Amino acid sequence: MKKIVAFAAALVAGCSAFAIDAVTVMTQAHDVEKPAFTMSKVKMDLIEKNGVLQESRVVTEYGREKDDLSSIVMIFNSPASVKDTRFLMLENGPGKDDDKFIYLPSLKTTRRIAASEGSKSFMGTDASYDDLSTREVDEDEHEMISEKEEKNGYTCWVVKSTPKDPKSSQYQYRINYIDQETNYPVYTEMYDKKGKLWKTLTLEKLEKRSGETGKIYDMPIQEYMKNVQTGHSTRITIVQLKLDSEIPDRVFTSSFLNTGK
Repeated sequence: MKKIVAFAAALVAGCSAFAIDAVTVMTQAHDVEKPAFTMSKVKMDLIEKNGVLQESRVVTEYGREKDDLSSIVMIFNSPASVKDTRFLMLENGPGKDDDKFIYLPSLKTTRRIAASEGSKSFMGTDASYDDLSTREVDEDEHEMISEKEEKNGYTCWVVKSTPKDPKSSQYQYRINYIDQETNYPVYTEMYDKKGKLWKTLTLEKLEKRSGETGKIYDMPIQEYMKNVQTGHSTRITIVQLKLDSEIPDRVFTSSFLNTGK
């Protein structure tokens, strides 16, 4: 959920009719300023096709932006079925797969998530392991679909992003709605390999929050992902948030996953 993610030039094709090209839009979205550190308490709701709440989870999340690379640690606090499960993602930069590790308390061991497992569901949510990673701008071809379209109260650029290497993504392409004021993606459609709509990701709340240094950031507070093919969905809500308060490097290690401290 997320969270979500870190992010360059690419060839521009078919965009000459627009005042701004698709690559620039996606680069601006990629380069939105993020806090150096985030600490949050997250509510994760898994929702059945009929709208009934399947399960509600509480997760502690730590994030770090360092040398233009993102790191994320998630600690599942409840319910008992997932309590003390811990997840780590380390971005490695262009041309390299992110490192992902998960600690399973039932086995008392940490294991690496293989790149081949990227399309699998993350902890029973509608997000896959690969959804937790942010693609580099130049991994995709970008096409401007619309220079101005209203979506959920935002005025957006609409950009179609297609992987240059089809094997590098579980999706055939994505349609991104980028808010023109904040450069945030506020709505995304993800299409399967047959070109059918598979998932949607909606930014339900975007709020300005102040960090410990006084700097103001646009922060995604609530997001909703739906698998339109199954009807199942996941809503992620940040209920507590602290920005730019330094987190020790040891937190972002597989050793921390093993102990939780």
